[in-house]
Amino acid sequence: MLSLVRQAKILELIEEHGKVEVGDLSRRLRVSEVTIRKDLKELQARGLLRRAHGGAVRAETVSADPSLQVKAALHAEEKRRIGAAAAALVADGESIILDSGTTTQQVARHIKDRHGLKVITNALNVAAELTGAGEVEVILLGGLLRQNSGSLVGQFAEEMLKRLSVDKLFLAVDAFDLEFGLSTPNLDESHVNQAMVRAARETILVADSSKFGRRSLSRIVPLSEVDRIVTDHGLPEAARAGLRELGIELILA
Repeated sequence: MLSLVRQAKILELIEEHGKVEVGDLSRRLRVSEVTIRKDLKELQARGLLRRAHGGAVRAETVSADPSLQVKAALHAEEKRRIGAAAAALVADGESIILDSGTTTQQVARHIKDRHGLKVITNALNVAAELTGAGEVEVILLGGLLRQNSGSLVGQFAEEMLKRLSVDKLFLAVDAFDLEFGLSTPNLDESHVNQAMVRAARETILVADSSKFGRRSLSRIVPLSEVDRIVTDHGLPEAARAGLRELGIELILA
């Protein structure tokens, strides 16, 4: 098992149980305890967990910012289903924004057959995904490249968005919460996301259920500015009711 895949599985287990033990991880993942300890050390250095005696616990932090590669391995099947369901909301001839992220990359993967579609994005992985999709016009925002996420942020990206008006925005976030709204660990990313919301007539959140009930460092917008949410069936029933009370259309993939 590749270290990236193994570390993603460790993070999933911590999300599910709140903590993990070295011995249990060694048996589950069929590697030595030395290898597991090395993984835990690397994940702690990136702020993704906190080591504890005999294992690790969930990192109670608002600033963890996993790389695109780590994110891609987390909840991959849920993201694939969310991407397909969100893509079904896109019609030929529309103009849309795809935010940076691995879930929006899944949306891009499922809209390659659309005709007359214009896609604006600040994400290198999304632009690469749509390369060769002949009937899809891609407009890549300029700006400062964030190496960790492969996204373009900063004044240039925000200024470009001020000149645009699009049908739909598909926004992927690191956290969303009934009271705090949508949030991300990076301040520059949140400013670009806010500009995207202002440019779109409809905002659609695409996020797997593990993101719910969390808050990250920088708030993007309150949930009142979201029109639809596409997520998975792992979303708790109480959360579903709370979102519907806010008037948000909920699509479970």
